[in-house]
Amino acid sequence: MPRTPENFDFWYALANTELVETPSASLETFGTTLLNYRLLTEPMDSVSRVRVREGRIQALRPEILTPDSFSGSPLEGFQSPDAEEFVRWLKAHAGDISILRYGFRIRHETIRETLLTDSLEAVLDRVKDELRLHPDPLAAIVVGVEEPWEVSLLKLLFAVVRHSAAANARDLRADPDGSRHEIEAAFRAAARDRSRLPALAAVLQRHRCFEQYQDRFFALVRR
Repeated sequence: MPRTPENFDFWYALANTELVETPSASLETFGTTLLNYRLLTEPMDSVSRVRVREGRIQALRPEILTPDSFSGSPLEGFQSPDAEEFVRWLKAHAGDISILRYGFRIRHETIRETLLTDSLEAVLDRVKDELRLHPDPLAAIVVGVEEPWEVSLLKLLFAVVRHSAAANARDLRADPDGSRHEIEAAFRAAARDRSRLPALAAVLQRHRCFEQYQDRFFALVRR
């Protein structure tokens, strides 16, 4: 995608965003993933001031789609006009992120925003210390730009998707509709709690595979 005066802000924000800490866990293949971020930016024309945005990015369960289905924006909750520039960039790099061929939707929300009087380095050290005290495999720390700050989150999202893509794609190829994952989850729930046996039976019947799993099902009943 060529860089033009019209998309300068997008490329500037992308180039000046540092992913200090990225989630160690991958995106869920068969469920929703909540990424917790802290984004640090320095307001323009301000000295020793740091804005800390805390929020969540919700990546919904991937779905298998045809290549032509990826026609609309996969982003929800991003208000910056540069978000659409990011979508075009994603499409141009689809070959690097195999999960895009399956399609997904993302939305984000900012939970808290704080303006602090201190140096960026000092604030960053405190945020990193807090993460070490309260480890979270789905947490991220990002140092970005004040405007357009959402592009900094989109860069984080791209990194997480690229990290997760191979495993997500492999899981989806092995279990395209997620039925096997749902059945195994239902068996685990019933093994922990016998009151979940009717729910397990309903899952097996809905997927029309009760006979295939009946020995395993009745073993749970007898136990």
